[in-house]
Amino acid sequence: MARQKSRLQLAERSPAPQRRSRVTLFDQAYERIEELLVDCTLRPGRFLTVHDLQDLTGFGRTPVHHAVNRLAADTLIVIRPRHGLQIVPINLARERLLLKLRRDMERFVVILAAERADAAHVERFRDLEHALTVQRAQLTLAQFNVLDREIDRLILSAAGEPFLEHSLRPLRTLFRRIGHIHHSHVPGRIGLGGTIERHRAIVAAIASGRAKAAATASDALIDYVDSMFEALAHDIEPALLDCGAEIPSGRPAASGAYSGPAVRTGLHQQHQA
Repeated sequence: MARQKSRLQLAERSPAPQRRSRVTLFDQAYERIEELLVDCTLRPGRFLTVHDLQDLTGFGRTPVHHAVNRLAADTLIVIRPRHGLQIVPINLARERLLLKLRRDMERFVVILAAERADAAHVERFRDLEHALTVQRAQLTLAQFNVLDREIDRLILSAAGEPFLEHSLRPLRTLFRRIGHIHHSHVPGRIGLGGTIERHRAIVAAIASGRAKAAATASDALIDYVDSMFEALAHDIEPALLDCGAEIPSGRPAASGAYSGPAVRTGLHQQHQA
């Protein structure tokens, strides 16, 4: 009887490593697709299939399908029956409104991080501060985005509140994509120095436990992101926000809240009112 019980316990435990591996693949697939969204390899408004994403990422159907469901819940991908998947076009008016939400949430999370960071967190924050200071002039946009993701993860880890990750993750992806388009396509654009310095200020404040300074630095970063919207509305091609005009015949073009050209007009009207 004891031997049977031992075998039963072993059988119950044995699937756990496989499940952990599968979850890791899910997360890796999500992060890879997120990267392709941010750098616009997956262009805003583009239609594609799960199989297309498998080819682009190298992951199998199950992790990609799981990642797509998460991205759909994050409002980054739209699942359109009979037409496959659509990368959500950039709606400048909507995303500028969501930036107000991100401001409050980022302020809250950096305050928690400054108050709760342990010695290991502080050491890593100081490493990142040093990297942003020393490498500032050499960082490419892709390299900076790698550091930016690490900073985001470290802030959430130091804050110690898992709920915040699910709320902030899609917002950060939206605005990382905004930043990529701004730094890559706006005529006469300035370098990365402004955004790097604002991130460095946040990291330095958290590392030294200065919650109020961290909140002030976070607000300064959000103000900087907000300043990008005017240039995006006036100085870039609408297809960068929504490639819907290139959708093959028979597939529905993005409409309503997701219409790139309409968003540009709406944003102009807001400022003329």
